[in-house]
Amino acid sequence: MMKIAIGSDHAAYEMKEIVKNLLLSKNLEVIDCGTYSADRADYPEYAIKVSNEVLQQNITGILLCGSGIGVSIVANRFKGIRAALCRSANDAEMARKHNDANILCLGARVSSEADVKKIIDAWFANSFEGGRHADRLKIFENLGEKPGVSC
Repeated sequence: MMKIAIGSDHAAYEMKEIVKNLLLSKNLEVIDCGTYSADRADYPEYAIKVSNEVLQQNITGILLCGSGIGVSIVANRFKGIRAALCRSANDAEMARKHNDANILCLGARVSSEADVKKIIDAWFANSFEGGRHADRLKIFENLGEKPGVSC
């Protein structure tokens, strides 16, 4: 059974529960990293938890916050995480095919439930194409570890 880690802050708690039920209906094992209520919660805490699960278990993840921006910024601080903020099914398709994204980020306040379902369907319907895209990923895989090339 495929595993997926999921997490959100308070702003996206209700949407996280909808997404979690959708994933369970697809016979996926869901690791719920929180939050577990609509009480105020800081999104970095859940982005960190999901990112760690994705890295430790070599699985994919879904992060949600109000806009999706905050969780994507935090997740992308981790080496090996390629978190993609997706606002459309096409975004999700390209994130998987061209960027080998391993965390899908969603904005609960900017995407409807119907849009989120389409985005998730596109995410799972696609996989990394490799080839020239793999070469591009190698370019940024170790950024921040040493000085890079300047203009």
